[in-house]
Amino acid sequence: MKTIETCVSPDLLDLHELTNKTVIVVDIFRASSTMVTALSNGVKTIVPVRDLDQCMTYKEQGWLIAGERNGKQADGFDLGNSPLAYLNQQFAEKNVAMTTTNGTRAISLAKEQAAEVLIGSFLNLKATVNYLQNSSNDVLVLCAGWKGKFNIEDSLYAGALSQALGWKHDCDATLAMESLYGQVGADLNGFLQKASHAKRLQNHDLEKDINFCLDTDQYNAVVYLSEEGLKLKS
Repeated sequence: MKTIETCVSPDLLDLHELTNKTVIVVDIFRASSTMVTALSNGVKTIVPVRDLDQCMTYKEQGWLIAGERNGKQADGFDLGNSPLAYLNQQFAEKNVAMTTTNGTRAISLAKEQAAEVLIGSFLNLKATVNYLQNSSNDVLVLCAGWKGKFNIEDSLYAGALSQALGWKHDCDATLAMESLYGQVGADLNGFLQKASHAKRLQNHDLEKDINFCLDTDQYNAVVYLSEEGLKLKS
């Protein structure tokens, strides 16, 4: 039987074996939710970039550039890190280079050893579950966290995914998060209003982003990291 485990912070990734595994990078508030939304609304490719200056160089190639640090849009960038900016096919057929505080760092770490990297969010949970059920790989959920610290929303996603898959796991983090999701999953929004990163976003008047990111199964989309960048599985 296939297995699922959870890494609750990128700073702990070296404690996990990635070889031959599908790694699902999740940054619910907001990078992974934004990536899924953008690609589901017609964006062709998203290149995740760790560094602001490197991301800025894509503008010279005619790409849109999206930059976020500490919850705010970075100076000189076309976009920040809001999924709402991509609705209604607003940037269909465009290419986007994106750098965020936590999510793009997690992706860069995962791609070094993983057999495959997917992007997870509540917005495409069911589609991701269906894809994984038909894959032969074990799964590691890599939670982007906040600057190396544990955060609850990313880890709760791991619990939701594990519950939906019904796979074996010998991972205490997965066990804990699956149990917690069983208790609070019916009112994710209410529970996560107390989360530290939700409070950061609330301080920037981003409540609409929070609500959107917790809207489960809005997109039938599987997002994966190709050699060109993030794309939708066809």
